Amino acid sequence: MAEQTDLSKQSDNLRFALKLINVWLIVAFPFSWFAPLLRAGILPFFSLSEISVWSGLMDLLESDIFLALVVALFAMVIPMVKALATALLQFAVIAPRNIVWISVLGKFAMAEVFLLALYIVVAKGVGVGRLETGWGLYFFTFCVLVSYIVTVIEGKMRQP
Repeated sequence: MAEQTDLSKQSDNLRFALKLINVWLIVAFPFSWFAPLLRAGILPFFSLSEISVWSGLMDLLESDIFLALVVALFAMVIPMVKALATALLQFAVIAPRNIVWISVLGKFAMAEVFLLALYIVVAKGVGVGRLETGWGLYFFTFCVLVSYIVTVIEGKMRQP
């Protein structure tokens, strides 16, 4: 009986920690959109311009609206909707069966990080100018990974 109480207390502690982490993500994601993902410059001796998700989106809006909408969807809307949906699930506002579509949203958010990494590799491979990763790339990737881990743990805890 005491073992079951300890296990229940550990489960409650984990659920509380997951709630706190997810609420942190709801705040952290918008912050990550403005953090410098890259520093880019044409020539090695000129200063580098910082590129964030937001500044990249604003530049894309001027040249390619469709691509800007795709980036906004995968880099901003999907991760935020996923974090908000997870919070609704954690606070019992939506039914546990919704964990399935929340997991699908997580896969799309992970796809954005892959595309960003691919972009960096291609840009460095061209060899024109300088391209350096910024701390925001790591922060944004960390947010996406933490969000994915929260969803996986939530799904496992809700299995019968």
